[in-house]
Amino acid sequence: MSNLKPHIIVEGAVQYSLGTMRGNQILYDFDKMLIYLDAKGKLLFGQKFKIYKEDRDILYKLCLYFIQDRTACKEFGIDIDKGILLSGPVGCGKTSLIRLLKHLVPHRKPYEVVPTRNIVFGFNHIGYKTIEDYGNTQFFCFDDLGVEPMGRHYGKDCNVLGEILLSRHDLFLEKKIKTHATTNLNAQELEELYGIRVRSRMRQLFNLVAFDRDSQDKRV
Repeated sequence: MSNLKPHIIVEGAVQYSLGTMRGNQILYDFDKMLIYLDAKGKLLFGQKFKIYKEDRDILYKLCLYFIQDRTACKEFGIDIDKGILLSGPVGCGKTSLIRLLKHLVPHRKPYEVVPTRNIVFGFNHIGYKTIEDYGNTQFFCFDDLGVEPMGRHYGKDCNVLGEILLSRHDLFLEKKIKTHATTNLNAQELEELYGIRVRSRMRQLFNLVAFDRDSQDKRV
């Protein structure tokens, strides 16, 4: 991608225009963004990937967030200075979308998508350094928040992701570094799992963007 044309993304021999330039500002076109996301999704996840009509509304909000359209996001109650907590039922496509959307803005610093189960497995092997590593200054998306097991290191149990979220909250306050996450759980279930204190910090860390509870299972 040329820095002179941040509205154009090249995939192989194909150029995708996401909008037009006006001075140093990109005027994004949502339909063009969907064309690119559909094509990039097929490259990442295979030819069966597609953008579902029922997901257009949630994708519109997410696209506004990722292109940092502060005015439009404000209309939807989205704070672009906070991260995204993408919630929805199993199989609705949360992980695919969160992996895909970072490619929409290649001129911005990307985040690393990390399954929460892998983080806990790491903690079980090497201990509290894992919490330090994920509480540092890097940009992470924690995938499948809430399905991870309790951590256990040298006989001591630890709610690993709960501790990491507290560290990420401190990092957010000090350095404005965002955190993203996906989850199958609702707010009440998250509070029961991580406690009131962590749930309170999550409200400050994240914008909640939720799929409909009746969203279809795209894996079928």
